[in-house]
Amino acid sequence: MHIKIKSALISVFYKDGLDEIITKLHELGIILYSTGGTQLYIESLGIPVIKVEDVTGYPSILDGRVKTLHPKIFGGILGIRNEDHLQQLDMYEIPPIDLVIVDLYPFEETVAASKSEEDIIEKIDIGGISLIRAAAKNFNDVVVIPSKDQYVDLYHILKEQNGVSSLSQRKHLAAESFKISSHYDAAIFNYMASEVQHLATFKKSIHDSEVLRYGENPHQHASFFGEMSHVFEKMCGKDLSYNNLVDVDAAIQLMREFKDDAPTFAILKHTNACGVATRLTISDAWDAALAADPVSAFGGILISNTEIDIHVAEKINQLFYEVLIAPSFSDEALKLLAAKSKRVLLVLKSYTVRNESFKSLLNGVIVQDTDLSSELSHDFETKTKVVPSIEEVQDLEFALKCAKHLKSNTIVLAKNRQLLGMGCGQTSRIDACRYAIEKAKQYGFNLAGAVMASDAFFPFPDCVALVYNEGITSVIQPGGSIKDQLSIDYCDEVGMSMVFTGVRHFKH
Repeated sequence: MHIKIKSALISVFYKDGLDEIITKLHELGIILYSTGGTQLYIESLGIPVIKVEDVTGYPSILDGRVKTLHPKIFGGILGIRNEDHLQQLDMYEIPPIDLVIVDLYPFEETVAASKSEEDIIEKIDIGGISLIRAAAKNFNDVVVIPSKDQYVDLYHILKEQNGVSSLSQRKHLAAESFKISSHYDAAIFNYMASEVQHLATFKKSIHDSEVLRYGENPHQHASFFGEMSHVFEKMCGKDLSYNNLVDVDAAIQLMREFKDDAPTFAILKHTNACGVATRLTISDAWDAALAADPVSAFGGILISNTEIDIHVAEKINQLFYEVLIAPSFSDEALKLLAAKSKRVLLVLKSYTVRNESFKSLLNGVIVQDTDLSSELSHDFETKTKVVPSIEEVQDLEFALKCAKHLKSNTIVLAKNRQLLGMGCGQTSRIDACRYAIEKAKQYGFNLAGAVMASDAFFPFPDCVALVYNEGITSVIQPGGSIKDQLSIDYCDEVGMSMVFTGVRHFKH
């Protein structure tokens, strides 16, 4: 069933990319409703908009906590376009709303950037999430745009279809809406649960200790304080050592970046990834990850974001490894892999990490917020004349996820969502760059068309020049150097693209 959009409610946090949408809505004669900052933004474009408070008869109250939560708004969204519901809408003077555009308060970003509980709680979106769920429920009659990531879908409906949506389009957007809603609720739950459990966990941790075989070296004693069983279930293998646990933690934190992606496999050695790849099947992802550095993979920590089936298990079984982690194992795979009794198999239960990380030094302990910031394509700011292609953007996202979890200084080279070469833990960025190129060439990779990610800014354009000569076409970095323009100018001179994220990911 095709339906033409005649009215739209717009309530967004970020205004990026909204101007084109609003302009097109106005050109199509669609009535606009809005409130707060979004309403002021629409008015600044010279486009008429009806205030939500003029519809409800109530102003925004309680410091903006209540704006759209009203029967005259939700009735217009939830009303089925049949004779009975339309008569009720008319009786109570409720305008039907055919399109809902929402961009939720940035809860996860606030948790990552602030320690203020007041700031974090205020970023729990109530009205926005309710609008999304209502519009998604009524997808038979309403188009829902749950975040700016779906603007491209809406613009297609407006430009190519003159505001007429199909049922399949509306249903797809509804599914995306509930995906966003469930992720948002899970993020809030994880924060609230961790805060409640924080003190209790530390009070009882002394009673939940486990003596390990030894520390980093045999002459060092070691213990673990906590509850491993909340994170994973050990299926078989020898007792985990101090080094095993450090590597397992690094592996889980890396794979957390890919937990919602297509099948992804990573191989780590001494907490650093030496192979990472995303493919259509986990078997292909294993092949691509192993190809990045089959020598370092020997004795490594392996992790998958997808079930280990017998096909990939038969391949993995040919390699000596310390620990293999996955959300599940097929019965056949488990039987095969468990036959080698010393190798550890872990079923991953949770990707949840603490909001704080600790390290002992001097005569005390230092604590910091865990680096939970993850930048995706909508966070990228292109700084060059050349804009990265869709394929390059995908590889830039992939490379940045890898770089975030490698020791500084870090350079990552990637192509087709495969780690080709990395340089990490170097005392200079140019050395890390040279090492990454050398590793890629050592295993026969062609760097033409690949991308480069850096965990921190380039003080000079030397790294950019070095990788350009190897065929690299796009670069991602946080920016922040007083000499940023030197690298930008070099890219413009040779026709490369460069994007900034604004977020540094040093890992000492």
